[in-house]
Amino acid sequence: MAAIKVHGSPMSTATQRVLACLHEKGTDFQFVPINMAAGEHKSENYLSLNPFGQVPAFEDGDLKLFESRAITHYIAHEYSDKGTQLLIPGSNKDMAVLELWKEVEAHQFDSPSSKIAWEAFYKPFFGMVTDSAAVEENEGKIAKVLDVYEARLTQSKYLASDYFTLADLHHIPNIQCLLATPAKKLIDSRPHVCAWVKEITARPAWSKVLAMQKQ
Repeated sequence: MAAIKVHGSPMSTATQRVLACLHEKGTDFQFVPINMAAGEHKSENYLSLNPFGQVPAFEDGDLKLFESRAITHYIAHEYSDKGTQLLIPGSNKDMAVLELWKEVEAHQFDSPSSKIAWEAFYKPFFGMVTDSAAVEENEGKIAKVLDVYEARLTQSKYLASDYFTLADLHHIPNIQCLLATPAKKLIDSRPHVCAWVKEITARPAWSKVLAMQKQ
């Protein structure tokens, strides 16, 4: 049995972030599905893994982690000799650039993209009514972020360097949602962003994550 366990839902963007990282690394793991509709994420047993009652939770032997970006950071470092090199080995300056774009994703991109995903992707899926005003407001916010990305991507193929890193990987789950909403126009209208999105969402590791949703 694999030492690594991921507890979560394949529909959760945070869970998807961790799964994509593991598939990039080609590391064996056990996926433990959590039925959030049944409240399993609030059970006493699950709260011992993630005290905030959110997904995912992660185990590697006796190590227990939660928060998806902390988990991917651990995986990328602990298994740096396996699969895709998701870091930028070398100087502190290069690593600082990687950390910068990881921070941009977490603090600039994630909030408006998550709100659009909830309103325009998940609410219709669950038969709920979309708040069009919230979508419009957050499209304005994400457009400004994508303008910064468009400029950055004229300088390098990916956000942190000319190589795919965690900075790119962390974006994929929310981007996949945006592509299924009218917000896709914000990506299509920016040629460098559009090319980057096509590149990162076509990765074999991400295809494996999408396949898990159908199982």
